[in-house]
Amino acid sequence: MSLSPYFADLRSAYEAELDDLMTDSGGHDVLAKRLKEKRAQLSQLLSMLECNPEMVAVAFHGGIRFLSLAVMRDLVTQEADDLPSWSELRAALELAPWAEELARVVLQDASGDRFLVVTACLEYLQGHTGARPETPGRQPAADDGDGDGDGDGDGDGDGDGDDDDEDRGMDLEEAGAEWLSEQGFERKDRFSDD
Repeated sequence: MSLSPYFADLRSAYEAELDDLMTDSGGHDVLAKRLKEKRAQLSQLLSMLECNPEMVAVAFHGGIRFLSLAVMRDLVTQEADDLPSWSELRAALELAPWAEELARVVLQDASGDRFLVVTACLEYLQGHTGARPETPGRQPAADDGDGDGDGDGDGDGDGDGDDDDEDRGMDLEEAGAEWLSEQGFERKDRFSDD
C-alpha cells in the first residue's frame, strides 16, 4: 500500500503513541487503563486536534469497525487537504457506542470533522497492516463490550482468562524488551530465576 507522506508520518507518530501507552515502567500491560483515562480527558485534549492528532486519536483505539476497506485504502493515499468530510466517510465505518459519544464531543470543535477522518485512517492503518495483533474494531479488554461481564472476552462467564492474559503479558514483555534492545537500550531480563 502506498501511503501519502501525511499519513506515513502520522502513522509512525500514532504507533509510537500507542506504544507509549502500552506498558508501565514495570513492563505491565496498562493499555486498556490508559485508554480509558484518555477517553475521560477527551474534552481537555481538543486543543491538540490539529497540532498533535495522534495523541488524541488513540482515545478511539478499538472503537471503529470498517465496512469498506477499499474506501479506507484510498483515503490513506491522500493528503490532508484532499480528505472527505466526516459525514461523507461515515457510511464506510461503524463506531462502537462509546466511540459515538466521543465523536459527538469532538465534533463540537471546529477541527473535529477532519480529525475524525484522520483518526479513522490511523485506526485503519494500525489494524489492517499487521502493526498490532488486536482485532480491528475490537474494544480494549477493560471495556470489552461483549456483554458477558466476565472480563476475559470469551463469553463463558467464568472469568478464567488469567492464564491467557499472563501468557500474553509475558509475550508482550519479551517483545518490548527485544524492541528496546534493538533500539540500543540495555536489555534487562525479567525472566531470570528469583
